[in-house]
Amino acid sequence: MSSPLFKGVITALVTPFREGRFDEDAFRALVERQIVEGVHGLAPVGTTGETATLSHEEHKRVVEACVAVAKGRIPVIAGAGSNSTAEAIEFLEHARAVGADAALVVSPYYNRPSQEGIYQHYAALDQAAKGFPIIVYNVPSRTGSDVLNDTMARLAALPSVKGVKDATGDLVRASLMRLQCPEDFCMLSGDDPTGVGYIAHGGHGLISVTSNVAPRASAERMNAALAGDFKAALSWQDKLVRLDKALFADASPAPTKFALAELGLCSEDVRLPITPCSEAARPLVREAMHAAGL
Repeated sequence: MSSPLFKGVITALVTPFREGRFDEDAFRALVERQIVEGVHGLAPVGTTGETATLSHEEHKRVVEACVAVAKGRIPVIAGAGSNSTAEAIEFLEHARAVGADAALVVSPYYNRPSQEGIYQHYAALDQAAKGFPIIVYNVPSRTGSDVLNDTMARLAALPSVKGVKDATGDLVRASLMRLQCPEDFCMLSGDDPTGVGYIAHGGHGLISVTSNVAPRASAERMNAALAGDFKAALSWQDKLVRLDKALFADASPAPTKFALAELGLCSEDVRLPITPCSEAARPLVREAMHAAGL
């Protein structure tokens, strides 16, 4: 039986800032904390990493710093998405060159391409990847288009496309996708509250926002679900689900950075058009952190 390339909880890392600049020292400490606390992988420069407001130079430096700290201890799935195919290829080639383990490539946003356009975008990336693993990131709520399961099955046949980050929150879709894609196609949820359910529908892991704040508990929740111990998984779910929701009580990643600042791990600075966590959301985050044992 073939195994998927990645399993478990993979943290969608924040990019800490200080006085408007990438705070590399804080970032390196955050990465080390994730590894020590037992997460199974790292995903820098994705949505939670505010990649939309990073310069190309900053984007590349974040990936390089993540790979340098990880030192091969756990995999790094580097964000490499763009609504320009040529730009996405540039980010993918950089991730491969600096030693990342895979590229996380969001479906083109704003352009709203057809299903054929989406397929051709990834087919071009596949050609450039030369076997370097690609994880498709499907998040219709942000991109304005959806990678339908029929298209996902076509993508899964490309040599470099090894899996999906499915941020639709649709568990029925997960079961149907599993039936349409190869056995070793890596199915990762991109939605913390439904991550346990995603595993029950045949998924292999979760690319998580919550694990930025509660890495050990998030890893234990996923470990239990993957072991088929859903009683234990639900116990962890009960501790974490309020945090899962509270971290989206304002525009992400502002609540996550607020939580990390509360723990003394980095500044809560964000870049416009994201604004700092609202006063209304702050008590929700604090209460959810307390419920999670933080």
